[in-house]
Amino acid sequence: MGKPTGFLELGRELPPKVSVEERLKNNKEFVQNDVFGKKVNDQASRCMDCGVPFCHNGCPIGNIIPEFNDAVYRESWLEAWDVLSSTNNFPEFTGRVCPAPCESSCVLGINQDPITICNIEKTIVEKAYENGYVKPKIPTSRTGKTIAIIGSGPAGLAAAEQLNSAGHTVTVYERDEKVGGLLRFGIPDFKLGMDVIDRKIAVMEAAGIKMVVNAHIGVDFDAKDLRKQFDVVLLTGGSTVPRDLPIPGRDLKGVHFAMEFLGQNNRRANGMDLKAEEIHAKDDHVVVIGGGDTGSDCVGTSNRHGAASVTQVEIMPIPPEKRTVNMPWPSYPMILKTTTSHEEGVDRHWSILTKEFIGDENGNVKELVVADIEWEEAAPGQRPNFKEIEGSVRSIPCTKAFLAMGFLHPEPTGVLAQLEIGLDERGNVKTNDYQTTQEGVFAAGDMRTGQSLIVRCINEGREASRAIDAYLMGNTNLECINDSLMIAN
Repeated sequence: MGKPTGFLELGRELPPKVSVEERLKNNKEFVQNDVFGKKVNDQASRCMDCGVPFCHNGCPIGNIIPEFNDAVYRESWLEAWDVLSSTNNFPEFTGRVCPAPCESSCVLGINQDPITICNIEKTIVEKAYENGYVKPKIPTSRTGKTIAIIGSGPAGLAAAEQLNSAGHTVTVYERDEKVGGLLRFGIPDFKLGMDVIDRKIAVMEAAGIKMVVNAHIGVDFDAKDLRKQFDVVLLTGGSTVPRDLPIPGRDLKGVHFAMEFLGQNNRRANGMDLKAEEIHAKDDHVVVIGGGDTGSDCVGTSNRHGAASVTQVEIMPIPPEKRTVNMPWPSYPMILKTTTSHEEGVDRHWSILTKEFIGDENGNVKELVVADIEWEEAAPGQRPNFKEIEGSVRSIPCTKAFLAMGFLHPEPTGVLAQLEIGLDERGNVKTNDYQTTQEGVFAAGDMRTGQSLIVRCINEGREASRAIDAYLMGNTNLECINDSLMIAN
């Protein structure tokens, strides 16, 4: 490594952020990478010369992390970009919104703070754009094979780039008016701006990938007709059926699924058609039900709207602040996470049972009835149960409620029904080496696995592209799939 003693001399440091007071005034990204300067090189120098770099295992796409860290330390930005882009199609996305399982498995993290891998990744890709290193991945020749990809989230886009680079002709279909899926209409702009997505999409289109928007396959266009037009169809429509909360008062005005709120806010922030009745949290007493990243995004968005108060409740018990014996390194630890949105202001509660929404005379939600619960220890292999704590029932102000309790499975109607795709016991698409129960129809991403991380979806798209290439060509030439070996820029 460039500096074997870096981890002994320097501690972990991240770029500064715009103050809470200032960043709540808009929906812009607020991490100030541009003022971090050469400190990112210092942070890269902390990467150890590990005998076995477990960060490879922690990263779902197998990023070659020590090598690009070393290149960053030496300020060899083209080399760093070549290493990073050989495994990751979208470091501009993962560098901003990935929860960084690689950092959790960093060897240095055993007894120190881990390397700032995500921020280094983000810096590399921004330097690459700045210096003109990011170029369309244009294949040297075309195979004559055609592929339709339904869904333009990270899995679909990763597969599109890989398959196009291997010489196949790829068309991506998106039901909304812009490409990106939940990257665009689920993740708030203050974490991932639409300009970042548009920049990458432009590069992909320049490489020959066709993007068709406002094309809701299975609703506005018959999926069987589409299947006849292409050699292969890849389904990457995501896991979009949200988990509901079937309690009294659920149908009151002001109770919404999180994605209805978040997607509409991104549309508003970018001057787009809201496509539904406006949902705004100004002066509201907001209750976010669900303690994950989507719930956190609702917290940050509500504060930017000027909510009177923001409360976040979670049915599960509060996680530990540090690893326990049940979460040894290098596994991903389920520990307490305080996001930048939480730092902006929220009242958080755990082990809370939501019992009933109370409405006013006009049918608007005004209160939420909750109770404290106590979790009971479960026998091995059994699901734990909880009991309500006597005397803990109470009402809290709630004039807007956002349900952020995850997603169940893909929509079973539309394209899946028209193509007669088999589903597993969880309602996800059943596959064998990414091929569904229908010949020539493949699936990848959350539609196949259930809801997951962006970085896992990228891996899904890349692996599905290998399976599709083998199906079309009889075998897979890895040199034609691996970005670092195959393309003429």
